[in-house]
Amino acid sequence: MMKKLLIANRGEIACRIIRTARAMGIATVAVYSDADAKALHTRTADEAVHIGPSPAAESYLVGEKIIAAAKETGADAIHPGYGFLSENVDFAQAVIDAGLTWVGPKPESIRAMGLKDAAKQLMMDAGVPVTPGYLGEDQSVERLKSEADAIGYPVLIKAVAGGGGKGMRKVDAAEDFEASLESCRREAKASFSNDEVLLEKWITSPRHIEVQVFGDSHGNVVHLFERDCSLQRRHQKVIEEAPAPGMDEATREEICAAAVRAAKAVDYEGAGTIEFIADASEGLRADRIFFMEMNTRLQVEHPVTEEITGVDLVEWQLRVASGEAIPLKQEELSINGHAIEARLYAEDPAKGFLPSTGRLDHFAIEDYGARFDRGVTRGGLVSPFYDPMIGKLIVHESDRETAIDEMLNMLDRSIVAPVKTNLGFVWRCLANPDFRAGNLDTGFIERNIESLIPSEIPSRKELDLAAAAQWHLAWESLAGGSRGSFEYRELRGFRMNAESMTEVTFSGSDGSALVGKVTAEARAAAFDANWNEIEGGVIFPFQGTTRVLSRRFDGAGHASAADGAILAPMPGKVIAVDVAEGDAVTAGQRLMVLEAMKMEHALTAPFDGTVTELSASEGGQVQVEAVLCVVEPKGE
Repeated sequence: MMKKLLIANRGEIACRIIRTARAMGIATVAVYSDADAKALHTRTADEAVHIGPSPAAESYLVGEKIIAAAKETGADAIHPGYGFLSENVDFAQAVIDAGLTWVGPKPESIRAMGLKDAAKQLMMDAGVPVTPGYLGEDQSVERLKSEADAIGYPVLIKAVAGGGGKGMRKVDAAEDFEASLESCRREAKASFSNDEVLLEKWITSPRHIEVQVFGDSHGNVVHLFERDCSLQRRHQKVIEEAPAPGMDEATREEICAAAVRAAKAVDYEGAGTIEFIADASEGLRADRIFFMEMNTRLQVEHPVTEEITGVDLVEWQLRVASGEAIPLKQEELSINGHAIEARLYAEDPAKGFLPSTGRLDHFAIEDYGARFDRGVTRGGLVSPFYDPMIGKLIVHESDRETAIDEMLNMLDRSIVAPVKTNLGFVWRCLANPDFRAGNLDTGFIERNIESLIPSEIPSRKELDLAAAAQWHLAWESLAGGSRGSFEYRELRGFRMNAESMTEVTFSGSDGSALVGKVTAEARAAAFDANWNEIEGGVIFPFQGTTRVLSRRFDGAGHASAADGAILAPMPGKVIAVDVAEGDAVTAGQRLMVLEAMKMEHALTAPFDGTVTELSASEGGQVQVEAVLCVVEPKGE
């Protein structure tokens, strides 16, 4: 068994690996960039080594620095986590060549599954069903367009070296193909240094089903059953669960057997995931489930598999990498209950899910004894340099209905501020009747998006609850009910009458006055709510959304840019500029593309008009709310 493990990653996955390694008596080494000098994984590991500036391309993606850190600290093994260099063949081989233990599959297996077109052909040869599409070497725009037309729209463009939803575009019509191809290739080149693509037929009612597999150096391969990852936004998973809703035993047996065949076809060792797409138009059926790709690493959603099987997959990784056999045989593995994972993203659903950065001044996840894998603590920073996921909430119960209820309870009492998060959005996904009924596919979020995004304006019920919370705090501090105490409270925005009815005036996010009333029902609810008084107001969660209300309306509104000024929604890099000064533009037309937190964000014209100013240039770095260009509206 290894003695000292270096984790070539950051955030929650680094913290999660450290936890298991420590339980096994293995010393740990963290690596960190400038931005992560005080990060949780840096502070949690036994040792930490600085490896460079904040951008991942200058730190976490530089294999030479990571191997040097391992040698400097005497580490004898490297675990890559997921993302970054986890599926980089050259890095895996360099680790092995340096005489270190690589906690992952053999480089040959990564290479075999690393390119989606080659992997698809390999699976066909192994008898694993695959989705119809185009895998050809001819990557010309003309050939790809011709093949897409022949397949029939909608089609899916996928980067052959892609993963994590990067380098994927759904194309609904022929006239959109070339623009989507250009965007896909650009993102693929930036993320994977490879802009080759393949095409697949878009399945109308798709379910994303994946199977956890595990192999060892003794020729053993087992599966640990399936997960459903159908709830996705822009191909990024939001909620995952195990087992898959509606999966019958016969279909499970066939899909898991196909996954084992896929792993054996590449002589697989370690943790891996075989991803399938299922045509769920008539429920889950074995003859309508097709291979998509293999992820040759630990998955973000691995905890739901751990919860239903009782297996620590990181422990298995460390044991298998050390030459041991898989601890359990296939017949010793079984499904126990149901598990759900929700990803906590630092993003603002009300603003198109733009990433949100800053300090977590308020960060309290009420887990009720459930599992919370995180990479930050209260007071920590959410950086603009990395993926916006800051944690994962996991519940495990006897059945799916109970698991959903427990996750809703968790979200109902969790507070994260002032950084915006997707927790209110997740709450609405879980509470949706179709989700509860198991009526899922990858288009679920897109179809229901309007009802899933929380309003920025507090509801009547929220205001009353906040007023009740303030009433309770005021009542507790009244010194014997003296008139002086009442007058003091009145100055803080309260009006109290003899029947103890209270009205509290808050200021809304737009500067408007919001009045909450305290009723007996609201007072009762306030006692059961997770609310806190903060300077000048109150903070409390409601259906996953954290509300921060200032107590007294002072008439101050928020400054806003003049009409037509296009502002940078976050710090980032301008990677494309589509217009020039003097150009006429139409409402919704793309003006430029900003890259931030590993995502592309298109900025569009708010109305028909003319570009009168242009300060952004391709390749330039911009700060949040910088004016990038100005569009003057078209005259009447």
